[in-house]
Amino acid sequence: MAKFEVIETPIKDLIIIVPKVFRDDRGFFLEAWNQKEFDEIFSKFYGKKINFVQDNHSRSIKGVVRGLHYQEPHPQGKLVRAVRGKIFDVAVDLRRESPTFGKYYGVILSDDDMKMFYIPEGFAHGFVAISDVADVMYKTTDFYYPEYDKGIIWNDPTININWNLQEFGIEKVILSPKDSKLPYFKDVFGNI
Repeated sequence: MAKFEVIETPIKDLIIIVPKVFRDDRGFFLEAWNQKEFDEIFSKFYGKKINFVQDNHSRSIKGVVRGLHYQEPHPQGKLVRAVRGKIFDVAVDLRRESPTFGKYYGVILSDDDMKMFYIPEGFAHGFVAISDVADVMYKTTDFYYPEYDKGIIWNDPTININWNLQEFGIEKVILSPKDSKLPYFKDVFGNI
């Protein structure tokens, strides 16, 4: 019996992975990672096993936007999940040869349903915290290299992400100084 359900998204190679969660009056239990199961999932969708080399953990208060980040060279695939609270997580296709180049897909990740979002190399990634506090953990397929850290401004008009801020009760976003100065998509990639 499979421990994970896989949901395909409208953008090729972006998948949502839903673990089987066992709940009772004491709380819950789930397997967040199982090498054998994930080898099968990744082999099916990508024709290869995926090797993760680093785990990251961030905490954000409501309204914090992190991203849109990517790394080039040394692109990182990311397996993202909210271990506490709730986020609206976004991936932007930066693969020039892709029919969805410059398009995004967003999904709510929360500690309620424990969904995970796999974002392979070739995508920018970002999220907004939509609960009072959100802890996000993600595995990466390559190490972080500060000298190759790149990004696109979160509210880029070309990508035109609907962050649903009003729906989530967010009046003002909170950005790091670095993220507030990220370039526009067209300035990095040209027009779509």
